[in-house]
Amino acid sequence: MMDLESGVYQNHVKKESWKTVLILAYQSLGVVYGDLSTSPLYVYKNAFAEDIHHSESNEEIYGVLSFVFWTLTLIPLVKYVFIVLRADDNGEGGTFALYSLLCRHARLISLPNCQLADEELSEYKKDVIFNPIPTSFGSKLKSTLEKHRVLQKFLLVLALIGTCMVIGDGILTPAISVFSAVSGLELSMSKEHHKCLEVPVACLILIGLFALQHFGTHRVGFLFAPVVMTWLFCISAIGLYNIIHWNPHVYQALSPYYMYKFLKKTRRGGWMSLGGILLCITGSEAMFADLGHFSQLSIKVAFTFVVYPSLILAYMGQAAYLSRHHVISRDYQIGFYVSVPDKLRWPVLGIAILAAVVGSQAIITGTFSIIKQCHALGCFPRVKIVHTSSKMHGQIYIPEINWTLMLLCLAVTIGFRDTKRMGNASGLALITVMLVTTCLMSLVIVLCWHQSIFLAIGFVLFFGTIEALYFSASLIKFLEGAWVPIALAFIFFSIMYTWHYGTLKKYEFDVQNKVSINWLLSLGPSLGIVRVRGIGLIHTELVSGIPAIFSHFVTNLPAFHQVLVFLCVKSVPVPHVRPDERFLVGHIGPKEFRLYRCIVRYGYRDFHKDDNEFENDLLCSIAEFIRAESTGVGGIRDALNKDEEKMTVVGTPSTHVGGIQMCEEFTDDNDLPGTSELKEIQSPPVMQLRKRVRFVLPESPKIETGALQELEDLVEAREAGVAYILGHAHMRTKQGSSLLKRVVINVGYDFLSRNCRAATCLLRVPHASTLEVGMIYHV
Repeated sequence: MMDLESGVYQNHVKKESWKTVLILAYQSLGVVYGDLSTSPLYVYKNAFAEDIHHSESNEEIYGVLSFVFWTLTLIPLVKYVFIVLRADDNGEGGTFALYSLLCRHARLISLPNCQLADEELSEYKKDVIFNPIPTSFGSKLKSTLEKHRVLQKFLLVLALIGTCMVIGDGILTPAISVFSAVSGLELSMSKEHHKCLEVPVACLILIGLFALQHFGTHRVGFLFAPVVMTWLFCISAIGLYNIIHWNPHVYQALSPYYMYKFLKKTRRGGWMSLGGILLCITGSEAMFADLGHFSQLSIKVAFTFVVYPSLILAYMGQAAYLSRHHVISRDYQIGFYVSVPDKLRWPVLGIAILAAVVGSQAIITGTFSIIKQCHALGCFPRVKIVHTSSKMHGQIYIPEINWTLMLLCLAVTIGFRDTKRMGNASGLALITVMLVTTCLMSLVIVLCWHQSIFLAIGFVLFFGTIEALYFSASLIKFLEGAWVPIALAFIFFSIMYTWHYGTLKKYEFDVQNKVSINWLLSLGPSLGIVRVRGIGLIHTELVSGIPAIFSHFVTNLPAFHQVLVFLCVKSVPVPHVRPDERFLVGHIGPKEFRLYRCIVRYGYRDFHKDDNEFENDLLCSIAEFIRAESTGVGGIRDALNKDEEKMTVVGTPSTHVGGIQMCEEFTDDNDLPGTSELKEIQSPPVMQLRKRVRFVLPESPKIETGALQELEDLVEAREAGVAYILGHAHMRTKQGSSLLKRVVINVGYDFLSRNCRAATCLLRVPHASTLEVGMIYHV
């Protein structure tokens, strides 16, 4: 996995050739555009679903086509391709990426254990792509946001609402995509048989889709792009045929004048139909959310030259067919499949189902990714994150979320049984995410790009007005399905904000009750305590001071290991932390105490290593810190911790190839030490088969005697074994707390902490080496 970690960062800094861009653009068709490309299956059907009065003229059809064309042009093409994609967070996109970007530029971060040293990370503030000098208004806005906690909480709530709607979209999109694709059966069999088979077939496909998630998409991902490419070619060819054969003059509907005529004639019904027209941009957010898997240029090329023209031809073809068949009469059903020639319906049905599955797969994977981001930034309970690919860092699987999505998706499919109400629900979730993106983007323009406030206001007014119009049309259908995303968002928002609030209160308790280093030093050189062989890793959220669980542990059991490491594994508001900046290492007290603090920093998209490999990286970094501190070389730099400790930035073993390396082997006392051109620190020979640990040191510069003894103690302790000491906290509110606080902490947070994954699972800690110290926190 070491190569994976290094490769992840390199993927975001290397320049791309045109060949690479075209390959990535082709691959993005299957990952990014599966959802957007299947929207022609249900847009016209939802747009004309009982909201528009029936007529023999074509003004309604032309009006809907005009709305579809300009919506596709202004939102995905202009807003996302030309503007929003440039607001990436060091190559990553999505709602939380925008929020992370704002947090770094205005110090709004909600993570409690942030440090000044984190702002020295290479990826922290290297993303100003326009004016490097902040405007006067931008400086005032930044200081205002940093002063007022209410505004900071408002931004967090805004980001969480957008995130919750993305999760809701992960439930609704598979349902409407698969159900719409299966609805093609209605033209190939009798109505009675179709109604009997439609829901069961859709449910079986959805169950199979979610059941295969744990295998990962990398094994069948190579099929995604050809399926979507075939589907786009199919709908564009059918659209072109319908335009030429039925109505070559349908291009006139691209004039915005037809939108005016449409609304003037249909009035309230036309306004309500905008909720169905909105579905033509379903999946547009994926262009930004999945940016980390590809590149800006590849996504722009794929949309501009393949997806956009294919969708326009498809919608124009449907409009041309409908305009010549009087489909708006009461006895005719509107849908995608009526415009498909009879001989092609079965093949098109098969391709549509495959495309719907691919599109659903993309939104499910995107849901996994955004939940991982929320979890890393302290806004989601602990869940098991499985990396399904050793080559692609973004391919993850979360079992709890997967089965929850499946059950909710099946409930929506069985409960609604028609695309109209599914479309109302999906449309509201979609437009809410876009509104949140527009609001956050206006702040990015001022705070991160340092542009004029008038440019930000113009951006909000132009795109916000369009999206607000669609939002109102979706919200008015609250009782007709739009209540579903609101209910889902409320549930997930309650979970996320409760966890975030409880995490903050827990950290505040740790800070207020931490033990000073002076207390530890007052115990004397021997610390007045029995020191047993081995290494003790004390997990804590604190980045300075001694956690309360340690004093609680020592009070009840006055003994601990010969080498003690206070380990803090934390996330920072950047997508990736470079391997050479992974660790912050420092001494606690005099060197002879063998007490260390190690802070391990991960970005919200980084891969967490398995326990054994992580142990080796950790100990090598401590050893490299000891060597560099003794010799004064090694290419590492100091970083000041918040309070009293001096920390040193140390990379992973792969970044200091010329430094200390660790090797392990099983041997007995008959084996002679191996010869090497490098000096070795070896453990004493033993009489039984056991693991031998060696630090291989460079010949020069020479290491001081004291540092050599420190390294020998570290080797001896590593061979004796590593024990993980974790705190197991139960939180209760103090007497006199408000009713709301008691409900949130004693009921909500307590329920989540008891039923989410244990910290040992999250940190990949072996159970046999774990010691949990229980404490009750009164907050």
